[in-house]
Amino acid sequence: MQRRVLIVVFPGFQLLDMAGPADVFGTATLIRRDAYQVEVGSVSGGHVTAGNGVPVVTRPLAEVTEPVDTLLVAGGPSVPERLADTALVGQIARLAAGARRTASVCSGAFLLAEAGLLDRRRATTHWLVADDLRSRYSGVDVDADPLYIEDGDVWTSAGVLSGVDLALALVARDHGHGLARNVARGLVVYLHRPGGQSQFSTAMRALTPRSEPLRELQGYIDANPAADLSVPALAARAGMSQRHFSRVFTAQTGMSPGRYVERSRADTARRLLEVTGLPLDAVARESGLGSPETLYRVFRRHWRISPGDHRRRFQSKER
Repeated sequence: MQRRVLIVVFPGFQLLDMAGPADVFGTATLIRRDAYQVEVGSVSGGHVTAGNGVPVVTRPLAEVTEPVDTLLVAGGPSVPERLADTALVGQIARLAAGARRTASVCSGAFLLAEAGLLDRRRATTHWLVADDLRSRYSGVDVDADPLYIEDGDVWTSAGVLSGVDLALALVARDHGHGLARNVARGLVVYLHRPGGQSQFSTAMRALTPRSEPLRELQGYIDANPAADLSVPALAARAGMSQRHFSRVFTAQTGMSPGRYVERSRADTARRLLEVTGLPLDAVARESGLGSPETLYRVFRRHWRISPGDHRRRFQSKER
């Protein structure tokens, strides 16, 4: 029996928030003919224009009375003004009440929150607007780090293309990882990045330094996690006093040197756990964290999971 997927859009929505998941579900159906039936709906129905000017044909949401398996709400630059659209928010709440699960892509999480669907739930959204979601909806436990989060029957995902990762995870849940893997191959996308993966690496988290020597130093830190990356060593490499180096590095990157180094080493350890079979002591050593005990503490601090659990959940099967 086909699972019905309804993707909710509105004027000014992000086209990829709709098209990415739709292609995932559509490709799954090309491989397995009874997998999904995908529809796109809006309050008004008819042609709805995305934020990039592309029109999409939609079905009026009020006409959707049959059961929906998966309700997926897109995001987009016009979301802030759509929060006052009581017809849109009301239809989302109505359809979610009858759906097996509800999901959002990017800033679509704001519409779920406005509909009361994220109260007392953990959720994510694009990192650029995560603070706004947190301040606007105090009842939502916002975590800006993961690519997507599942909390009960509600799923939320980060910015734009993470909607593809979310959709692949839903396919894997519904029909197994084999089908999700074949869909990813067909679309030539990264094979099912796990939801627990960070939206961005340490280098993406940090500001780009204005100073060329500090930019080079960032690259050195990321490329040499097992080196001596203490403040005295880094200051000497940058040709500065320790105090001046710490002040300038923090001002230009938004992170203290120690925090940047720990984050970079944690990212390295995460990649080693996902793509190698190295024992934990070797992962700790090669990532510069030194010992399995430190590796464990860092993982718990940054990702709320142990290194062993992360490997079991996220290790590539094709390494």
